[in-house]
Amino acid sequence: MISPSAQLSRGSLAARTGVNSETIRYYEKIGLMPQPLRSAGGHRVYGQSDLKRLSFIRRSRELGFTLREIRDLLELVDGGQYTCAEVRDRTTSHLADVTQKIQDLRKIQKTLKTMASKCDGGMVPDCPIVDELYSE
Repeated sequence: MISPSAQLSRGSLAARTGVNSETIRYYEKIGLMPQPLRSAGGHRVYGQSDLKRLSFIRRSRELGFTLREIRDLLELVDGGQYTCAEVRDRTTSHLADVTQKIQDLRKIQKTLKTMASKCDGGMVPDCPIVDELYSE
């Protein structure tokens, strides 16, 4: 943790959070991160609140939340009038999406395994995988 009065450069913020410096710039551009304060010399400076917010965004991205979903969560938090139930509802909605994606990926996995098992890896120009991909 940094002290409330400590200031970080974008590079230091990136190093502390594991978020690429250009990604931080992008988050600022789209409004997920606030525009940083400037030092007397005009350099961007970040504080504890920026560190916490960027960590929130990074962790949310790791969990598969879209930028839109993260923006919605941050709007709840920034307003200060959110309830745990509202956050839970958004999280369970995201969980349902993730569950569906897992089911879809399992179907893809099964199909690919079946296709690969039909190929003996021979040197002939006929390939059952290619034939399968061309099939309707």
